[in-house]
Amino acid sequence: MMTYKEVRIWIKVLVLLLAVPFFNSCKPDAVVLVGNWVELSVFDGLPRSDAAGFAIGTKGYIGTGYDGDKFHNDFWEYDAVKNSWTQKADFPGAARSQAVGFSTDTKGYIGTGWEGKYRLKDFYEYNPATNVWNRKADFGGSARRQALALAINNKGYVGTGDSVSYFKDFWEYDPSSDVWTKKSSLGGNKRISAAGFVISGKGYVIGGFDNGDYLTDMWMYDPSNDSWNKKRAIADVTDQTFDDEYSTIKGRDKVGFTINNKGYLATGGMTTGIETWEYDPATDLWTEKSNFEGTSRQGAIGFSIGSRGYVLTGSSSGLYYDDIWALDPDAESNEDD
Repeated sequence: MMTYKEVRIWIKVLVLLLAVPFFNSCKPDAVVLVGNWVELSVFDGLPRSDAAGFAIGTKGYIGTGYDGDKFHNDFWEYDAVKNSWTQKADFPGAARSQAVGFSTDTKGYIGTGWEGKYRLKDFYEYNPATNVWNRKADFGGSARRQALALAINNKGYVGTGDSVSYFKDFWEYDPSSDVWTKKSSLGGNKRISAAGFVISGKGYVIGGFDNGDYLTDMWMYDPSNDSWNKKRAIADVTDQTFDDEYSTIKGRDKVGFTINNKGYLATGGMTTGIETWEYDPATDLWTEKSNFEGTSRQGAIGFSIGSRGYVLTGSSSGLYYDDIWALDPDAESNEDD
């Protein structure tokens, strides 16, 4: 027969056992990430990394790049309505990789980059209405590769990148006068392989690489007064919970694009990750979206058309890709697409 003390012990054990289902039922459900990635018609050109591209209207454009064996100067148009590819006039400059691209409402521009021996500063304009390239004024800064380009209010902005050392300068290109003008330098470190996007007439520069470190700062550029404003870091640097998972945002070679006044980063990173993040300028906060469903990669390119963002090409571990994926950021994830 059990003693009074033994009975009390067994009662405590029984209470704990009965409480387990209750406490388990109170655990929060796993977070369901929003956003759906859809694989589209594979790029018609050869697989490659570090190409340059831009979008005009309902068409996306990609050219140049490197496939592990040679540099390219072919140029292609993607029709988002027809989900089809058409080869266009070749890019007229030297075949290269790590160039930049941007576009106005009617024209596209590609310049700078690396041709295997020298860094470059030449720039070219593409007219999709005539399928003709024209050489324009050389980039105003030093020749470079791994720079960043943004298009704001039908002007181009190019900065950062590397030559003998890294850069943090920032230059504005006016297509109407074919003139480059030096603007205020980016705040923070010099850097290569930063990411960026444009929201409501302001440019955002995020992360990159410098001094052997992945940078976590983020800067907003306002062309109306040529000023930079530092935003929240893309790292867990506060005691609050909003940035607990921000460590996966930082890195190099990420793809940036804009959909409905929000910015997005995908691929690249410290380990060529698959995480996708959405930035809301109204709150200066990031929200994780559904993971990129293609193979993890770096050196991809991206652009936005309508309410979709597009990510294509890139490389990982010596493999080069020719797939293209579209993100519907507010759709329910469906991995069977």
